[in-house]
Amino acid sequence: MNIREVIIGFMREQAYKPMDIKELAWVFEIPKREMDDFKKLLKEMEQDGEIIQTRTKHYGIPEKMGLVVGKLQCHQKGYGFVIPEIDRKDVFITSSFMNGAMNGDRVIAKITREENEGKKCEGEIIRILERSNKTIIGVYENSKNFGFVVPEDKRLNYDIFIPKTEKNGAQTGDIVIAEITEWPGKRRNPEGKVTEVLGKKGEKGIDILTIIKKYKLPEEFPIKVKKFVANVPEEIKEEEYVNREDLRDLKMVTIDGEDAKDLDDAVSIQKLENGNYLLGVHIADVSHYVREKNPLDKEALKRGTSVYLIDRVIPMLPKELSNGICSLNPKVDRLAMTCFMEINVDGKVVDYRITKSVIKTNERMTYTDVTKILRDHDEELMKKYDYLCEDFKNMEDLCGILYNKRLRRGAIDFDFEECKIILDYNGKPVEIKPYERAIANRIIEEFMLVCNETIAEHMYWTKLPFVYRIHEDPDEEKLQRFKEFAYNLGYFVKTGQEIHPKALQQVVEEVRGKKEETVVNTLLLRSLKQARYAPQCVGHFGLAARYYCHFTSPIRRYPDLIIHRIIKESLDGNIDEERVKQLDKAVDYASVQSSDMERVAQEAEREVDDLKKAEYMSERIGEEYDGIISSVTNFGMFVELANTIEGLVHISNLDDDYYIYDEQHLCLIGEMSKNKYRLGDEVRIKVAKVDLDAHEIYFDLVKQEKNDLDPELKIDELKNEDEKAQDREFELI
Repeated sequence: MNIREVIIGFMREQAYKPMDIKELAWVFEIPKREMDDFKKLLKEMEQDGEIIQTRTKHYGIPEKMGLVVGKLQCHQKGYGFVIPEIDRKDVFITSSFMNGAMNGDRVIAKITREENEGKKCEGEIIRILERSNKTIIGVYENSKNFGFVVPEDKRLNYDIFIPKTEKNGAQTGDIVIAEITEWPGKRRNPEGKVTEVLGKKGEKGIDILTIIKKYKLPEEFPIKVKKFVANVPEEIKEEEYVNREDLRDLKMVTIDGEDAKDLDDAVSIQKLENGNYLLGVHIADVSHYVREKNPLDKEALKRGTSVYLIDRVIPMLPKELSNGICSLNPKVDRLAMTCFMEINVDGKVVDYRITKSVIKTNERMTYTDVTKILRDHDEELMKKYDYLCEDFKNMEDLCGILYNKRLRRGAIDFDFEECKIILDYNGKPVEIKPYERAIANRIIEEFMLVCNETIAEHMYWTKLPFVYRIHEDPDEEKLQRFKEFAYNLGYFVKTGQEIHPKALQQVVEEVRGKKEETVVNTLLLRSLKQARYAPQCVGHFGLAARYYCHFTSPIRRYPDLIIHRIIKESLDGNIDEERVKQLDKAVDYASVQSSDMERVAQEAEREVDDLKKAEYMSERIGEEYDGIISSVTNFGMFVELANTIEGLVHISNLDDDYYIYDEQHLCLIGEMSKNKYRLGDEVRIKVAKVDLDAHEIYFDLVKQEKNDLDPELKIDELKNEDEKAQDREFELI
């Protein structure tokens, strides 16, 4: 335990009263010659928000002084929430109490009103610990004596004032990057200078480039990394075959999407004489090339994950590795980490073995072709891959066994439709359709899940530092609201003192195929927490798994890469006490960094999808579609179409009556007609307008008919448009 932890632990004691620096020095027996270092330490801890110094120069920890340290999340209307770093509820901040803080800043907030009688906890920003937005991307606007930049991120509630001398040639309508030179105050906008002009709004490629810049995603690899990659061999050296299990004669394939170039997982299967299956999951040994703290590793850790933006990828690793020596391309030797699992007919892993290997995949299969073989019995494909057809059938059988086992133990299997956006040569969306989750996709999903669980449990019992993928138990208040909602739709959630995922999975199964399926699943998803990476193994609620990690994609996820290193060191028996200390620090940092970068990637990917959906619908103004009501709010209702596109029917456009938002029953009710619009109702809409800047789509109802009386719905949900934005917020796996 370091000195910082000792000081914080001391201040957390119940009997502690704020002390000044002399009193603390006396308690910790700091000699005079070390006082300057002690003062410096306290100052650093104060700057990091770990401790607070009062006006009377006494020190304490924030939570015992009515203060909260956390990240500020702003709304485009000006208010925001401080998301605490400790386990407590968010703090609501009105626009008048922001005091110059901006979205994403790490701040200290003073609690001005604790939560009571249904009202949120409120506070005021008193200190900004760390600024998040040192550069802003936005649209430049010229005026007579100065210019200003309107941020693309609507959560940044300030325009950036630009002196004439600092506009760097920018003209009205240019997309620019501005560096902030003076931060905002209570009644003062931030000031800055234009550092780069990207181009005119509306030019080809500027839309996605703007989002890339907005989320500060890296566009190129640093020179250091490029030079290092140039020396990575394109073929395996002879000495690398030593001390590895040679599996090149074992029949195995990769199964991926047609467009995939980074093939990092292969599978093999055998039906044993005892009726069990021997499943082999073979993962590219990326850690052999990306060694700890080399330039590749440092850059990969910084990026945390690959980002997929429809027609382009921002990779975690250079393509020379991800598409080359690390990709499990067919019929070439590759280094791998292999996990063999013997699985019985009940889906239990009765034996397993982890080994470093060298492999050679037989074929580069696609989800489409494997599905055609298994589901459609495509004669041409079955003839072409006749030597693999029995394996594919065994894979299908084992997939069913593993899936049923997961359902029996209570894993929640959401079946949300994802969309595939197809762009033309100019980057314009020409088709948006649901993405089929066919049998081949499910095979790989189930095989990767069981492998991840097996690896996680194995490493848990080694007691070595590790990065787990965790999903904590849901928030009780949110879950209670979901239970009430489900009950009033006729679905009973069985719960005791502790909620088990099986109770929620039963509801998911009961609504499958019914018109309320999407609505129930969406509200259930909102009641769950977000999965994240952590050094502690606390289980995965959504999967009903005691042990879980990410092992199967080291080309595109840093946690997989770092745990490969740890597993290999464990297999070699090279981990001593000093190495454990090093790994403890490494997995702590990698867990936080990877979780943070995963969120950034998800937000960027979602925004690009929303942009292209809005662009697609902008050319379909006046067209009619059938859809279902996916959200109801005080300002209208959101309708989702079969192609997964969602748009708003504003309450002002329901002109056959005056509609009142029934917050308790989650519906809109006509004052005179008593006509009701509820979650899950089917409606026909016409595309009314599209706001391309805000990526928002607006619908009009084509026909308004009276709906049947709804059951009593008692849930306080979807209070504002913030909730709508959370529909796809959580990635459970």
